[in-house]
Formats: sequence, structure tokens, C-alpha cells
Amino acid sequence: MKSIQVFDPALCCSSGVCGVDVDQQLVTFAADVEWAKQQGIALERFNLAQQPLAFAQNAVVKGFLERSGAESLPLILIDGEFALAGRYPTRDELARWAGVQAEPAGKAAGGCCSGGRCC
Repeated sequence: MKSIQVFDPALCCSSGVCGVDVDQQLVTFAADVEWAKQQGIALERFNLAQQPLAFAQNAVVKGFLERSGAESLPLILIDGEFALAGRYPTRDELARWAGVQAEPAGKAAGGCCSGGRCC
């Protein structure tokens, strides 16, 4: 399975889902990260404020920051190679990159349907 690394901008906590003014995009991505981990996807997040050495020690990330600046984060690497920058990936993108079947956000595994009919 492929390794996904997310290099976040400086956030107040590891997920960015903290404080009084929480960005909905971070809430959605935090749920997608949890889903990905439940699927066995190897996904790591690095926060610029809390783990600056991870940014400095990775040649791809360091070069990206030198060219584009921290305002261009987040940066997503797949197996160490550039995949996406400037926004968080969707659940579908995470699933495609990892080679697993995506499931809509907010839907429990198996859903509430039985016998081909939804409730």
C-alpha cells in the first residue's frame, strides 16, 4: 500500500480542529484521516508549528517551501513524491491513491440499507 504524507501549515494542534473558530475543511479532513486509518491506509501528518524538522529534513518539502512558501501548504506526498498542494485531498482522492474503495463521508460501514432498500 502507498504511503501518504500530509505536510500541514502551522496549526494550533495536530489536526487543526481546536480553538473557537474551526475551519470546516479541517474538520472534514480530520474525519477523512480517521476513515483512512481505519482502512489501513498509511497516512502521516506533519504540523509546521510542531514538527518543523520534518519539513526541513525532507528534500521535496524543503524545495517546495523555498519555491512556494508556507502559505502554499498543505502539501501531500505519495510515496515521497509530490501529489497535491494548496488544499486537502478528498476522501475519494485518498482512497484512489491508496487503492481502496471510498465510502461517502458520514456513512457508516454497511450503511442502514438492507435487502436493497434504504431507510
